[in-house]
Amino acid sequence: MSRSESIFIGRRRAIGISVMKSRVQKSEEVRKQAADLHWLAFLLTGRHDLSLEIVVDIAASADHPKSFFTGWIDSWARRLAIAKALAAVRDELIQSARRTELARPNLPPPAPRGWSLNPNTTKAQLEEALLSIDVFPRAAVVLTILEGVRMPDAATLLDADPGLVKKAQAIGLGELAFNFARRSDRPGAAFSPLPAFG
Repeated sequence: MSRSESIFIGRRRAIGISVMKSRVQKSEEVRKQAADLHWLAFLLTGRHDLSLEIVVDIAASADHPKSFFTGWIDSWARRLAIAKALAAVRDELIQSARRTELARPNLPPPAPRGWSLNPNTTKAQLEEALLSIDVFPRAAVVLTILEGVRMPDAATLLDADPGLVKKAQAIGLGELAFNFARRSDRPGAAFSPLPAFG
């Protein structure tokens, strides 16, 4: 084998290894995104079976986009997961919205300024605290707080008046704070007086 052939083969191997590493990284990114979408759908629906169907549906509808569109596709997939999750629990949302509309916010006082989730809070603790909230206030909190959806857009997604969504958000945040305060009696409290912007 000549020197030029061995250089060519060496470069080809290096390119092959680079392509394989790139595919592995891409595969890990896809798995992470799918898990994230599943969790988002689960927080909104409260059901693993529906959440899995939603993620599979989204994965089946997406092509293999060029890297230029990756950020846009990720955002699109999150919006699609939100829309599908809310559609899947539409009847529950309507009933919960009625309960929320009739409810008097009997909330504990809000957490003092500068309070935030303890950095040691696990995803499971957050999930437990959120899932114990009725579906409409939970959806309001997930959309407006966790996903950063603006109030008018959240109202459109929830097919509700913005005032009701704001009330649901207040109720949901109050219940979330209460759930974390209740956990504070146990070891590994999820809510602690830490500066919000540290």
